[in-house]
Amino acid sequence: MTIATPAGAARDGHTDRSGPGTPPPQLPGPDRADRADRAGPPALRRAARATVPYWLIAPFFVLFIAFGLFPMLYTAWISLTDRDMLRPGAEKFIGLRNYIDLLSDDFFWNAAGNTFLLMAMSSVPQLVLALVLAHTLNARLRGRTLFRMGVLLPNITSIVAVTIVFSQIFGRQFGLISWALDTVGLDPINWQAGEWTSKIAIAAMVIWRWTGYNALIYLAAMQAIPREHFEAAAMDGAGTWRQLWHITLPALRPTIAFTALVSIIGQIQLFTEPLLFDTSPGSVSGGNSRQFQTLALLLYEESFRLHNFGYGSAIAWLMFLVTVVFAAGAYLVTRNSSRLTRGSR
Repeated sequence: MTIATPAGAARDGHTDRSGPGTPPPQLPGPDRADRADRAGPPALRRAARATVPYWLIAPFFVLFIAFGLFPMLYTAWISLTDRDMLRPGAEKFIGLRNYIDLLSDDFFWNAAGNTFLLMAMSSVPQLVLALVLAHTLNARLRGRTLFRMGVLLPNITSIVAVTIVFSQIFGRQFGLISWALDTVGLDPINWQAGEWTSKIAIAAMVIWRWTGYNALIYLAAMQAIPREHFEAAAMDGAGTWRQLWHITLPALRPTIAFTALVSIIGQIQLFTEPLLFDTSPGSVSGGNSRQFQTLALLLYEESFRLHNFGYGSAIAWLMFLVTVVFAAGAYLVTRNSSRLTRGSR
């Protein structure tokens, strides 16, 4: 005779007191000591947690040492030697002779003057226009997303294409500007031959290409400023441009220092624009009288045209030291501005 077992009864004869829908009791799992033993000793786990961040950033430093630090140190060694590119193995250690010769080289000082003059003519108008453009794009405009995308188009355009187009615009005989001058009865200008006209043309290329890029950086920084500041200023009667001067500019000091530093580094390395602007094919002299030769062009000329690797390496290291000086200045400006910002709060 079979006796029916109630639904809640357990197979071992004990009654299951859990209600309907209650999950069955779980089997006892491994205790914490067993899990800790499988994970390893505590000291090993602590060491793993401490070293994981270093393993994650190690690839960057490996690549930097291989392709950045080592070439830089090797260039410093080459700058202390007299080395001809066409005579490998015949180099001779001469110490600081290349640097001493540089300080008495008229071509070097001419290239340095052209570089810093182009830096002033390009960086200052570029950053001012970028700031005004970012302030305009930060306002409530129709289709502002389209305009924000449009300001970046010059930056993504090939620098070779930009230089060729501007060389045609500033052409002496068939250039657009020469045609405009001819329509009003003025003589055409030989932009490549003039001391200032050549620099104006090169600066125009740099300004057109990089203004939108800096404007987007300023726009991102402006959007991080609390809107309450602008609303309070508007309630006090401050207009748009007064808000720019008294609210936006103080808040953008670190960003302005960063963009100024990046612009200065780019101007120290200015190479493609003056190279392609020269009317003589393949010339790296920066015009017939070197009127727009930059330090980068002089480095290329000494290293790869005249094969003076030691002299060219000395120019490269002086450019690096100048960049370090400007970077230190930008750091001091950024740090002082952050202190002023914290003190004003």
